[in-house]
Amino acid sequence: MIYCMEKLPPYKISSLGETALIIDFGNTIDESINKLVHSLFYQLQNDPIPGMIEAVPGYSSLTIYYDILFIRNNLNKQTTAFEWISESLKKFIPKENIETGDPQILVKVPVCYETEYAPDLGFIASQNKISTDEVIYFHTSATYHIYMLGFLPGFAYMGMVDEKISSSRKQKPVFVEAGSIGIAGKQTGIYPFRSQGGWQIIGRSPLKLFDKEKINPVLFKAGDKVQFYSITKDEFEDSKSRNA
Repeated sequence: MIYCMEKLPPYKISSLGETALIIDFGNTIDESINKLVHSLFYQLQNDPIPGMIEAVPGYSSLTIYYDILFIRNNLNKQTTAFEWISESLKKFIPKENIETGDPQILVKVPVCYETEYAPDLGFIASQNKISTDEVIYFHTSATYHIYMLGFLPGFAYMGMVDEKISSSRKQKPVFVEAGSIGIAGKQTGIYPFRSQGGWQIIGRSPLKLFDKEKINPVLFKAGDKVQFYSITKDEFEDSKSRNA
């Protein structure tokens, strides 16, 4: 998909040791900047810089790992490997249009918001002085942008939730079941495995978010859109058994 960009945001390219650098567009959560990051990632996946090993996108930055010996021995002996990659990277930065690569996919995610699957639903309602039904309404009313994957394989960082249901993280992490839907600040996300986590849990999905047996083991990818919809406990258990 192609988006028109009104103005290129300021950026800084910094070294991360001898074998990596980062291009940073600011410490911010902004969908247009995130699309710019993924435009760079998409271009580098299709036309990698010689000597590049891997590119890793974040919210508003892109990290590039490179082979310093390959660059020194084969490409440019007049400058450092960092300078070589930096100058090569600038050629990929768009001036007007952002091409994000694969078409956006809308993933509809079923969620059971019953109390046994939503230990922190009441807390968020109380914190924001609204009812639990309103928390569910606001959570299911939005379409969320996936900014990045991280923390756990398949964990998608999504935003932004309505201010009426934003919430602080837990002071101390607790064990969270696979499929749990959490809120932290103005972000929401789904835990793909049972793990420790500090997000406020408001529901659980029966979907399997990571399946190592599949060619594409992760359900989501950065840049996709997600909509949540409410299901009953019986629907949750039925879907869970079918996805096991």
